[in-house]
Amino acid sequence: MRRARLILGLALLVAGALLASCGSDAPRGAVHVSKLADDIGPVSANFIDRAISKAEDEGAALWILQLDTPGGLLSSTDQIVQRLLAAEVPTAVFVSPAGARAASAGTFITMAAHIAAMAPNTQIGAAHPVAGGENLEGDIRDKVTNDAAADIRGIAAVRGRNEDWAESAVRESVSVTGEEAVELNVVDLTARNVEDLLNRIDGRPVQVSAEGEPVVLDLAAAAVIESNFSLSERILNVIADPNFAFIMINIGGLLLLVEAWSPGLVGPGIFGVILLVFGFFALGPLDTNPAGITLLVIGLGLLAVEVFVAGFGVFGIGGIISILLGGLLLIGDPSIDAPSVSLWALAVVGIIAGAIVGGIGLLLLNDRRKPPGGKTWTGGRIIGQDGVAHNAIAPEGTVVVASELWSARSSGGPIPKGAPVRVLEMDGMTAVVEATIPIPVEESAALGDGAVREG
Repeated sequence: MRRARLILGLALLVAGALLASCGSDAPRGAVHVSKLADDIGPVSANFIDRAISKAEDEGAALWILQLDTPGGLLSSTDQIVQRLLAAEVPTAVFVSPAGARAASAGTFITMAAHIAAMAPNTQIGAAHPVAGGENLEGDIRDKVTNDAAADIRGIAAVRGRNEDWAESAVRESVSVTGEEAVELNVVDLTARNVEDLLNRIDGRPVQVSAEGEPVVLDLAAAAVIESNFSLSERILNVIADPNFAFIMINIGGLLLLVEAWSPGLVGPGIFGVILLVFGFFALGPLDTNPAGITLLVIGLGLLAVEVFVAGFGVFGIGGIISILLGGLLLIGDPSIDAPSVSLWALAVVGIIAGAIVGGIGLLLLNDRRKPPGGKTWTGGRIIGQDGVAHNAIAPEGTVVVASELWSARSSGGPIPKGAPVRVLEMDGMTAVVEATIPIPVEESAALGDGAVREG
C-alpha cells in the first residue's frame, strides 16, 4: 500500500509539472520564436502545427521558425507547407545560425513562409528528391521529381519568389548562400540574428489573407517568447523511429511472455508494459500498416503457444518469421519517402526472441521431465542401476533408485517391499524393474492374490 501511494504521488507530481509547463501567460502581440534543428518528420510537422496554432490563439504579431535541417520526409514537408500557407498570423522562416542550411525539405518550408530570411554563411537548395539517401531511378524518379518541381513552383508563385530557381533546386539540386538567395529573389533578406531580423522587418506589410488588407508588422515593442518542443514532443522526437518502435513493442511483448510463464518475477511484466506503451507511443505519429501490426500480434501469439503448448519448434519458428515479416510491413505504404524498419532492428529482435523462447522452452522441457516427487529426470542414467522397492510392486508401486523416488512396474512377478531391484528400462516416467534376488513363491503368491501391501 505504501508503494502504491508513493507511485500515485509521483504520478500526480509529474502530471502537475506537465500541466504547469503547458500554461502560457504570453501577452498578445508578442513574437513567438520556435527552433527546429533536425530532420523533417511527423513529429516536426505536429510541432510546427501546434506552434502556429498557439501563435494564432494568442494573437501573436509574428511567428518565427529558426530552421537548420538537411531535409526529411516529403509527406511531412507537405503538411508543414500547407500549414504555413494557411497560417492566420504573419510567419517567417529564418535559416540560422551561421552554418545552418535549409536543404531539400527545408527549401520548401523556407519559401512557404510570408517572410524568408537567412543568416550569413548559410545555404538553401539541393531539393532533389531521394529515397533513403539514394537517388531514385527510372519512372518513379521522373514522377516524384516532376511532382516536387510543380509543388515548389506553386509555393514560389504564392509568395512572389523566383519560380525558375525553385524548380532548378529540385531538378538540378542547385544550392546558394544567403546573399545569393536575396539577389535571386529566393528569400527576402539576410539578418545576423533574431533581434536583427525583427529590426529589419519592423513596419513591413505582410499579406496574410488573400482577401484582407496587408498586416503591417509592429515589432518595435513586441515581447519575444520561445515556443519550442514540449516534453512529449522531445521524447517523441527521439523515439519516433520505426526501428525503436519495432524493438520496444517486441521486447515488451516477450517480457510479458516471461512474466506469464513465471508470474512471481514482477520485473519483466512492469518493464514489458512500459516498453509496449512507449513502442505504441512511438508509432503514433508514423504511418503504420495494419497488416504489419497484425503480423506482430500473430507472431507474439505463436511464441506464446510454443512456450506453453510445446510445439517442438514449429510455433516458435513461425512466430519469429511472422514478427520479422510484420517489421518489414510495419510502416505505411511503400512510398519512396516512408521510413522503414532496418535490417539491424530485425536481426536484434529475431535473436532476442529466439534466445528468450529457446531459454524458456529448455526450462519447461526440464520441468516437464520431473517425476511427481519433483526430482530431476535422469533419463537413461538410472537404467541398469540397483535400488530398493519402496513398497510392494504388484505389479506397480514405487522404488528408490539413486536416492530418488520413482514410479515402478515389475517386469515379472510381484516384488515385496524392501526387496533389491534393478532398473531394466524406462517407460515414460515409470521404471520397469526386476528383483535381483529370488522371491519365495509363497510371498510372491500372497502379493499376487491381493494381500495388503505395507506402505
